[in-house]
Amino acid sequence: MTNFGNQVQFEIYRTMTNPAPERLPVSYEEWERRARGILEDGPYYYIAGGAGSGQTMNKNRAAFDCRSLIPRMLKNVEDRDLSIELFGQRYEFPVLQAPVGVQSIIHQDGELASARACAALKVPYITSSASSVPMEAVGEAMGNAPRWFQLYWSKDPDITASFLQRAEASGHSAIVVTLDTPMMAWREYDLKNVYLPFLVGEGVGNYLTDPAFLAKLEKSPQEDPQAAIMHWTQVFGNAGLTWEDLAFLRKHTKLPILLKGILHPDDARLAIEHGADGIIVSNHGGRQVDGATGALDALPVVCEAVKGEVPVLMDSGIRRGADVIKALALGAKAVLVGRPTMYGLAVAGEEGVREVLRNLIADTDITLALTGECAVRQLSRSVLSGK
Repeated sequence: MTNFGNQVQFEIYRTMTNPAPERLPVSYEEWERRARGILEDGPYYYIAGGAGSGQTMNKNRAAFDCRSLIPRMLKNVEDRDLSIELFGQRYEFPVLQAPVGVQSIIHQDGELASARACAALKVPYITSSASSVPMEAVGEAMGNAPRWFQLYWSKDPDITASFLQRAEASGHSAIVVTLDTPMMAWREYDLKNVYLPFLVGEGVGNYLTDPAFLAKLEKSPQEDPQAAIMHWTQVFGNAGLTWEDLAFLRKHTKLPILLKGILHPDDARLAIEHGADGIIVSNHGGRQVDGATGALDALPVVCEAVKGEVPVLMDSGIRRGADVIKALALGAKAVLVGRPTMYGLAVAGEEGVREVLRNLIADTDITLALTGECAVRQLSRSVLSGK
C-alpha cells in the first residue's frame, strides 16, 4: 500500500473537530500504562517481565538508543514501498506478529483476536505452540491470510511431528523453531507472583487437542485435567537437542524452517550448514537469559556470518517505526513485534492489536520517507551512525 503512513496520519487528524472521547493510545508507553491498569500482577508481569534482573530487556533498548538515523534531503520520497518477499511470498509490510503464547491471560478473545487483527492488515501472524486455542482455530479465524507456526520442540518426538503436520494442514506456511527455551528461565516476577498459567490449563490448547499427546494419557483431559497438565510439564521443552536433530524436522515438514533465538555468528553458520531456511535474531525479548547481548547488537554480526545465504529476521525491543528502520538497515529482512501488540490486546482486544500494528507500520512508512528512502528493501547501514 503506497504511502500508508500519510493515510493513517491524516485519518487521525481529520477527527480534530470531533475527537472521540475514548480514543485509543498512540504511544507505546501509554498502551503499557493502560494495560497495567487492566491486568492483575500475574498476567501483567508475565508479559512485561524478563529473566532475572531484566538486564537483557534494558540492553535491547540500549542497542537501539545508541544508534541514530542520518536523514538525507531532496531524495524524492513521494511514493514508497514497504513490501518484502520471503520464501516466494510477497508481504505488504516488513512486520510480523511475534509468537506469543497464552494470550487468554491477556484478553478473553486471546489469540483469535490477535489473529483476526493481523488478517485485517495482512500482517503475517505467527501462531505459538503455547496458544490457548488450537492452531486449527487460528487458521479458521484468519481464512487465507498469511500465518506461520512457532514450534516449541517437545521432548516427545511424536508430539513434535504431530505439531508440524497439523501446522501444515491448517494453512501455516513456515515453521519458526524457538531454540532458546529448552526450559523456562528464572523469572523473578513470575516466581514472586507464583504465576505459571500453564499449570491451570492456560496456553495448552495445542497439546490438549493433539492426538500424539492424548495417546499418552490414561484418561482424557476432561476426565482428569490435572494429569494432562502434569504430562505437559514432562514433555514441554527438550534440553537434549543438538544441531544434528534438525534433520528430524525436515523429515516431517516441507515448509521453510526458521531458527529463532540465534545471537552468535557461529550458530548462524551452523544453522545454515544444517539446512535452516531462515534465521531470527532474538533473545526472546529478554525473557530467557539475564545479561544476554541486545538483539540489535547481535544482528549485524549474524548477518555478516550469513552472507545473504538465507533471510535474517529480528525481534526483541521493537517499539516504534525508527526501530524497524534501524533493524532493516542493519540487515534484517523483517521484524517481529511482541509486547506492544499484547498491550493493545489487553486494552482493546482485536481493535487494540490492529491499532498498534497500524500505527507502527504508519510510523515506519513516514520514518522511511523522512530518512530519504523510498523502499525498505533498499535500506542499508548508510542511514545509520554508530556501529
